[in-house]
Amino acid sequence: MDVVPDDRSETVEVEPGVFLTQLAAGAEMSIQHLRIEPGGRVPEHSHHHEQVGFVYQGAQTFVLDGGETVTVEPGESYRLESHEVHAAENRGDEALLAIDVFSPPRPNPDWLE
Repeated sequence: MDVVPDDRSETVEVEPGVFLTQLAAGAEMSIQHLRIEPGGRVPEHSHHHEQVGFVYQGAQTFVLDGGETVTVEPGESYRLESHEVHAAENRGDEALLAIDVFSPPRPNPDWLE
């Protein structure tokens, strides 16, 4: 069993107001913490990973291919299929806090490369 202590988890500001913290990662999946400050935005992208997540503070608005928006509230979870085009925004007044799980593991967001 591997335990990742908090002091080994580096938080990186990947876009203005968007912070990712890579947590545990294995051979088949990885987990990360997401914080988006009010007005912050993850740019439109897609990736080969399946992604599931859980919002526990604030609201996360996904902008899907074609402009459809879906807002995920605290206590709700979501799933994005592999290669599904999406962006994520915090349109609220408080920080969005969420947990994302990726399979296969995603150590770095694809849109940064």
